[in-house]
Amino acid sequence: MKIICPYCLSVNNVPKKDSYKKANCGNCKKSLLENKPVELTDSNFDEIIVNSDIPVIVDFWAPWCGPCKMMAPTFEQVSKDFALKTLFAKVDTQDQQLTASKFAIRSIPTLIIFKNGVEVNRISGALDQASLRQFVNSAI
Repeated sequence: MKIICPYCLSVNNVPKKDSYKKANCGNCKKSLLENKPVELTDSNFDEIIVNSDIPVIVDFWAPWCGPCKMMAPTFEQVSKDFALKTLFAKVDTQDQQLTASKFAIRSIPTLIIFKNGVEVNRISGALDQASLRQFVNSAI
């Protein structure tokens, strides 16, 4: 399966298994098991979404948004539990306005799940850990 490295954004081919002891990026050599949200831009958004064989959970946010700031640590914490199962990503709607308008983001935070390059689910508003895990599990 194709996995995007959260550190260097390289595409890696990883054999599909139930569990992994080790999986490193072929480019930067960092562990693919240490999941963290990646920053997406107008220029790399489509490439990352299309090249990921695992679901991509995208948080559309802005730096001035209170609920976005409150949910950010939760989003990062939950991302660690889904290594090689989902890719967590963030889009700053203030700086990446083309992508935000492309997906008709009207309120933030908005989370969208992409599978095989296509939007399959979305939810608006800040989520607690349990709600976020449930939302992510709906994509796996």
